[in-house]
Amino acid sequence: MTRSPDGPITRLKLTMNPQLAIQHLLHDLPSAATATFLALFPIVNPLGGVPLFFSLTADYSPEERRHTALKVALNVIAILVVFMLFGRFVLNFFGISLPVLKIAGGLIVANTAWGMVTGSSRMTMEEHSEALTKEDISLTPMAMPMLSGPGSIGVVMGLAADAEHFLSYVGMLIGIVAIGLTCYLCLFLGGPFVKRLGPGAMGAINRIFGFLILAIAVQLVWNGAADFRG
Repeated sequence: MTRSPDGPITRLKLTMNPQLAIQHLLHDLPSAATATFLALFPIVNPLGGVPLFFSLTADYSPEERRHTALKVALNVIAILVVFMLFGRFVLNFFGISLPVLKIAGGLIVANTAWGMVTGSSRMTMEEHSEALTKEDISLTPMAMPMLSGPGSIGVVMGLAADAEHFLSYVGMLIGIVAIGLTCYLCLFLGGPFVKRLGPGAMGAINRIFGFLILAIAVQLVWNGAADFRG
């Protein structure tokens, strides 16, 4: 009688080795799509970008705002897909190992999380001032660095480095597209919702996301250190 590969022994190994757990999640298309979406959602934080988007598009018509929201979503998808596909080549070109990427990405994600917990902006004052005078805000500052910033790029590159099957990449692509669609819906429809919640509730939501992101950052650093020990 053969033991199922998903039996207790396998589950124990996955629990003890985070690297095996990630590879197990990326093994098939639905799992890869779900894992990618869930890993990116708190870091991209589409709701967190709604107040800035509506302040920068205050003079836009509803149609112009919808068109800009769509361009932001497409830019987010394009940025993340490019780093998903070519991140490994960038690492090889610069001679950067995966454990180093995980630790560096974890530190960047931790910085993003700390800013959310303490209420700091993801953008500098110079970037915000420039955004107020730009005609097209879809690429900068909305897509980069507000939504698909260094933290989400690091997570995508880390996940892609652990993907070993074609279906894993297809699943990651679906997860990224789902994140882009979520960004579009939040930016286009989120104004009244955010206004109804008020600054206090949005601040609380951002701090909750910040705590989750900080946990992700610690896990990334831990995984990278574990790879060095292994």
